[in-house]
Amino acid sequence: MFSDFMTNTWIVATLVAVVAGVVGFFVVVRRAAFAAHVLPLGAFPGAAAASLLGVSELAGIVVFSGLGVLGISQLQRWDRREVATALWLAVALALGTLFLSMTREYSQGLYALLFGEVLGVSSRAIVPVAVLSSIAIAMTALLFRPLLLDSLSPELAEAAGAASRWLELAFLAVLALATATALPVVGALMVFSLMVGPASAARMFSDRPGTALALTIGLSLATVWGSIALSYLSDWPVGFFVGTLAGLSYAAGRVTGVTGEGR
Repeated sequence: MFSDFMTNTWIVATLVAVVAGVVGFFVVVRRAAFAAHVLPLGAFPGAAAASLLGVSELAGIVVFSGLGVLGISQLQRWDRREVATALWLAVALALGTLFLSMTREYSQGLYALLFGEVLGVSSRAIVPVAVLSSIAIAMTALLFRPLLLDSLSPELAEAAGAASRWLELAFLAVLALATATALPVVGALMVFSLMVGPASAARMFSDRPGTALALTIGLSLATVWGSIALSYLSDWPVGFFVGTLAGLSYAAGRVTGVTGEGR
């Protein structure tokens, strides 16, 4: 489990857990769980397109994550946020179906991007993941106060001079970066679990933003590290353990949480 070939796995997984914890805190506070579910699935066709073009899958994921941000943001001008998000998902999945039908060499990569393939990560994956993680965390730190104020009281945020529409766009961009970082590691179907489970549990243990954020990162790290260990020992998909442990952390918070939400 701690042999040389696993070193890259632990490094990349730790980076993913930290960025998922930081961004996941705002996913829960802003009630943006649906967007956190849709953006990974919407970015997934980008990997299929990259495979067709013979370029990096991560590049395709980043591009489609960006397209998702622009698409959802534009559609929100015409309809409610959840409707705009669902419409983008429909478009992205349609494109993904088309791209996948045009290649026969994508089945193994398809499985990995859906369910995660963190064991035996190559050294080449470390730098891109580290760069994307750093950018996402830096953007979140820069936007922390206005995002928190807009999440808790949009009226006060507007009065303080923060434009909700631009904050929403900035948040979606951060979420897209976090998605691009985590998707190759935990899979498109489990990014949602990693971002929502630990953050939801943390909010039940504390209603203080700083404490809840620290708890979210800690629970996210515990979820990812535990999932790697269990996947290594059992040879089961890491995504299965991510979803299971994230669900258990939420259940623990629900039962033993000390805030009003946990009672």
